[in-house]
Amino acid sequence: MTSLTREQKSIIFGSWLGWSLDGYDLVLMLLVIPLISILFFPAEDPTFSLLATFAAYIITLIMRPFGGAFFGNFGDKHGRKKAMIITIMGFSGATFATGLLPTWQMIGFMAPILLIGLRLTQGFFAGGEWGSGAVITMETVPKEKRGILSGFLQSGFNFGFVIASVVFFGAVSLFPEEQFVEIGWRIMFFTGIIPGLVALFVRFRMNESQVWLAKQKQKKTERSPLKKLLSSKDGRKRFIFSLILMTGLMYAYYTSIGFYPTFLQNYVEIEKTEVSLLMIVGTTTSLFGQIFTGYLSQRIGRRKAIGYFAMAAIALAIPTFYGLYYAESTFERIAYTVVLIAVATTGFGPIPAFLSERFPTEVRNSASGFIYNGGLIFGSWAPLIVVTMISKGAELIPVLLGINVIIGSVIILIGAKINPETRDVDISK
Repeated sequence: MTSLTREQKSIIFGSWLGWSLDGYDLVLMLLVIPLISILFFPAEDPTFSLLATFAAYIITLIMRPFGGAFFGNFGDKHGRKKAMIITIMGFSGATFATGLLPTWQMIGFMAPILLIGLRLTQGFFAGGEWGSGAVITMETVPKEKRGILSGFLQSGFNFGFVIASVVFFGAVSLFPEEQFVEIGWRIMFFTGIIPGLVALFVRFRMNESQVWLAKQKQKKTERSPLKKLLSSKDGRKRFIFSLILMTGLMYAYYTSIGFYPTFLQNYVEIEKTEVSLLMIVGTTTSLFGQIFTGYLSQRIGRRKAIGYFAMAAIALAIPTFYGLYYAESTFERIAYTVVLIAVATTGFGPIPAFLSERFPTEVRNSASGFIYNGGLIFGSWAPLIVVTMISKGAELIPVLLGINVIIGSVIILIGAKINPETRDVDISK
């Protein structure tokens, strides 16, 4: 990034930090879902408690498209920077507040209600974060760097995952089991305020997108961007085709890394410290993998880069889950983790560039934010579907998990096939 200006670097860093915090919050919830199911949804049947907790988590994800649409419209009408300042304040505050929640033992049925309410709030603000960060970055950087910076930007989620996994490792190492249940998990959520404050400071200092400012000066901003997009046949086609691609990516992602901590703790039944180690390995793999696919997309095109990894996932999903389930050493589990996460999650790398290139400036924030998060409407159900399926028979767990990754990957291939290549699109128009 040495050839970028100081202002461009500031915008990239501000967006990347916000996505890191979003990833941090998401993986914190995934890492403590087995504990949350006990503290907030106690039941005689542990599978029911787990399903209830994943349902609460899914509700949060389903709220994200509404946040994406709301803040996308806001960003298209009032500027990307303003939207980014509001969203970082909202979801960093919600992350911190999660650590303050009373449990079922303290206040009974109000505990899960408060948890769900807070997660809905978090999901709404987090949903608005992606679109503004993606488009202001892609509108600011040179065309020939959009691919690699798309991958770098998307890797912010995984950096948050890595930091959360490290924090989880530290927490379970410092706090014995009873202390972790009482205070350790709360401290993990409190730490989320730190990157939020740093990101807020950076965003107050950065400038607005010059591409958007030019449209504002020409009085070409839209009052209802999504309505404008969906009112035309071409706009609806772009919207639906892009949404299909995002649905496949989200489904494969949440079947693999999204379900991974629960799979390791509840079904492979390994210690929390090894779970955190494998999550660090997996999220680091995804981080560098997404940067690579972003770079690759600048060389061979967005569609091919995404499609090649989807084909690899179809071939390797079942063997890697099978290997993980029956592995006898940490080293074996690390090796299978690297392969699985690389093929199942790194297709996201070109997505910030692809969605920004797919839509014109006046609707770009709304369309990108809603479509990216809209993939969660179906894709986020993957963990719930998986828990329901594998509760029927332990011997089929690796196969059923692999089949779910394959389902997501087939949808990805369909999306890559029906969408056009966007690498050379001029997004200043």
